[in-house]
Amino acid sequence: MPDRDVFRAPIGTRDVLAPESDRWQRLVATFASHAARAGFGLLVTPMFEHVEVVQKLGGTTDVVRKELYDFDDKGGRRLALRADGTASVVRAFVQHRPLLPWKVWYVAPNFRYERPQKGRYRQHWQVGVEVLGVDDPALDVEVIALADGFYRALGLERYRLAVNSMGDAASRATYRDVLVRYWREHAALLGAEMERAEANPLRILDSKRPDWAEMIAGAPQVGDHLTPDARTRFEQVQAGLRALGIPFAVEPRLVRGLDYYTGVTFEFASDALDAAQNAVGGGGRYDRLVQDMGGPPTPGIGFGIGIERVLIACDAEGVFAAPGTTLDVFLVDLVGGTEAVVLAEELRSAGFATDRSYGGRAMKKQLAAADKSGAPFAVILGPAELAAGSVTVKDLRRGEQAELPRAEVVAWMHARRDEAST
Repeated sequence: MPDRDVFRAPIGTRDVLAPESDRWQRLVATFASHAARAGFGLLVTPMFEHVEVVQKLGGTTDVVRKELYDFDDKGGRRLALRADGTASVVRAFVQHRPLLPWKVWYVAPNFRYERPQKGRYRQHWQVGVEVLGVDDPALDVEVIALADGFYRALGLERYRLAVNSMGDAASRATYRDVLVRYWREHAALLGAEMERAEANPLRILDSKRPDWAEMIAGAPQVGDHLTPDARTRFEQVQAGLRALGIPFAVEPRLVRGLDYYTGVTFEFASDALDAAQNAVGGGGRYDRLVQDMGGPPTPGIGFGIGIERVLIACDAEGVFAAPGTTLDVFLVDLVGGTEAVVLAEELRSAGFATDRSYGGRAMKKQLAAADKSGAPFAVILGPAELAAGSVTVKDLRRGEQAELPRAEVVAWMHARRDEAST
């Protein structure tokens, strides 16, 4: 007898059924409209890449060291499931060399072998944007504003924006040396992680270990080691956000979780969620990643927003609820044959979401199904109506009904829709 667990979604994954899936569609459509208004085009990339592409996220990050879904295919090639949106976008840019600036948005699943948690799964979905080929603080502001406008369009209010700057190459080199010296002073506490601290000292700042909290709180801050140019650019980003009326706080400890970030970094957190799992999106500038993948020096900036986590935040604030119904009409068929088939197709072709009952069920059961469907109207086609060349239309919310000629049902539905919209 087969193991019953085999025929369930794997740990860390889930199925999304209607009406929740309808809410996903509306969220993606909302994001797509915001991105399109800012000049972004949709990019669709493969679900898996050569492992070297995904490894550009950073060899010392947990994403690459512990969480990567990598495997050999039947041709002996080492591949990895996409763990992040940016790496695939940059790979596509290096491969196709589109005209600059290149502004793209995406919606895609990402895969990380990590402990499942609220709003974060081993397969989790993101929407995001990336811009390649522009090195201008004004663009940093526009990208952050796009994310902020998307959250507001969903109805969210209880979220905060934190910003920081990782500085330019000279800033990072100086800060790295300072930070390594600091970690060496705490080598006993770091223990086996000292090797990681030497390889990528910024990653230690991301740790949530309670026994390291005091050490991390006392660590040097990157903002104290910015070059004059990097400091000026960061100040320009802050000035742009103020000009747009977008509240923010400078968070000196914000370094994000991946190695490729340079310059401005940012993160949105929801105050409606538990502090440990309150991040709802973030990103930053990455001016070396294209070159690391074999392309010409090309600046870039982008962000990713987790769909599952954002919808949990929406639930916590009581906004952007799942739609009650997507149907306009429920067709009750009491005659069988092809009449109901033809009528249903006419209604659908005219733009009305239409469902129906099947199998010659009794009228009482069909009307119960119509009520349960959430459709505002039922169109009843019975023997008497068929003989008279008519249909009965029932308003399922008011309980009123009327008989009208079969040829006028589509026009009647359009008239009801027009009344509802005025």
